[in-house]
Amino acid sequence: MTTTPSTSSILSASGARALLGSSILARLPLAMFSIALLVNAQHLTGSFAVAGAVSGAYAIAGAVSAPLLGRLVDRCGQTTVLVVGATVTALTLVATGLAPASTPPAALVALAAAAGMSTPPLSACVRTLLPGMVTDPSRLPALFAFESTVLEVTFVLGPPLALGVGAIWSTGAAVAFAGVVMLASTLAFAAQPASRAWRSAPPAPRRRGGSLRSPAIVTLALIELATGAVFGATDVGVTGAAKALGATAAAGPLLGLWGLGSLFGGIAATRLGGGVRRSSGLIALLAALAVVHGALGFAAGSVLAVGGVILLAGATIAPTAASVYAMVDRFAPEGTHTEAFSWALTAASTGEAIGAAVAGPLVQSAGAPAAFGFAGAAGAVAVGIALLGSRRLDDPASCGPVAPASAPARAA
Repeated sequence: MTTTPSTSSILSASGARALLGSSILARLPLAMFSIALLVNAQHLTGSFAVAGAVSGAYAIAGAVSAPLLGRLVDRCGQTTVLVVGATVTALTLVATGLAPASTPPAALVALAAAAGMSTPPLSACVRTLLPGMVTDPSRLPALFAFESTVLEVTFVLGPPLALGVGAIWSTGAAVAFAGVVMLASTLAFAAQPASRAWRSAPPAPRRRGGSLRSPAIVTLALIELATGAVFGATDVGVTGAAKALGATAAAGPLLGLWGLGSLFGGIAATRLGGGVRRSSGLIALLAALAVVHGALGFAAGSVLAVGGVILLAGATIAPTAASVYAMVDRFAPEGTHTEAFSWALTAASTGEAIGAAVAGPLVQSAGAPAAFGFAGAAGAVAVGIALLGSRRLDDPASCGPVAPASAPARAA
């Protein structure tokens, strides 16, 4: 009979708990950025199409810069990259929050792109530290599942917090507030001893492609691209559905339910020992994710119905994410782990940008159900990619070359 590792056994040291706790606080503002930028742009311009473009610009710029920042972290350590990136991002978001109603849409798009370009690679940095938190490698999948689970707290609290600040103060204040909180919390995370001391293992002899020379990493990045489109379209679709029903204020709580569902799904995955290990399990998770997100289109006529379905849809997110992260860690060539996680995040951000950019005009012209239909279709694409790449995800030879056994551990 097998036993499931408990949270206390996974996070056996108080330092590990402090590290993970500070990382969650540092990533809470990141869950506010997308909805805060979206709502602020819609408020200033009155257009969901412009709002989708602003949100998409932030995501695309972050997608472009993430692998470059991840490679810098692999070469130089985490501290400088985190501190400089957080400072520039915060200043840009404060400027966005102070922008008047007369600001041209192009300027809003440019500011969002600048913020995305400099956003520090917090999630990639955290996930490169996770292997150093466990002494038994068999517990690592459960740790990835646990990290994905507690991360959902940010998606439960982030959107309502951003919209709450926007309602009480202003939408611009919500954007600026998110930037200031991100700067303070990122500095706190970067001050953690594990983050300051971390250094990448010496890489294998450098070849073109970096972490993308692993075929499995390419497949996982493409899966993240498609699932990111699901999430970007859902974000815009929920906001559009709430507005069409005359309940704009319900958008934040509905997105919070989405995160709450993922929290429940992640708890279940953690108790079962982590995400799936084989491509067949990942395909099943992706199929469930596609079906339930697409089903939101049938619920768009009622806030209560959207709430029920999005809670169920959220339950597919954390188990899927945990499975992908564990596979990224397994297949990343040695010395490129931060870069590999950054490519996964880049693909997800690009997908979110595509989803938001497509869903914005769809909501404007055909209503929220069209955006949810696109989300379901993007999920089906993710299933197809996993099917085509299943051999890569099950073949140990998909790993890139690894460092010699005598190489030092990634965590100093």
